[in-house]
Amino acid sequence: MITNQSISIAVRTGNVKYGAKEAIKAAKSGAAKAIILASNCPTDVSESIKYYAELSEIPVVTYDGSGWDLGAVCGKPFIVSVLSIIHEGDSDILKRIEGKIE
Repeated sequence: MITNQSISIAVRTGNVKYGAKEAIKAAKSGAAKAIILASNCPTDVSESIKYYAELSEIPVVTYDGSGWDLGAVCGKPFIVSVLSIIHEGDSDILKRIEGKIE
């Protein structure tokens, strides 16, 4: 299970991209290590991202909160419906996504 702390550390110390278009680009190119979707991400957007992520074998997880909540965790004053992790930095987020840490 991913935590708010894991996400905020990845945002501060790693390399992340915001938004569906960036997530699709990162999934198509295989640049993303993981993709996080807000719980209220539109269905057509999430389906498209999941499709390309599956082709590139990139894990996709759904964040328990809304886009506003995910934006707040990222320190952004706007809705973040999709967050692509390009490099996790000092965060343990990839281990949490893989289920190695609960």
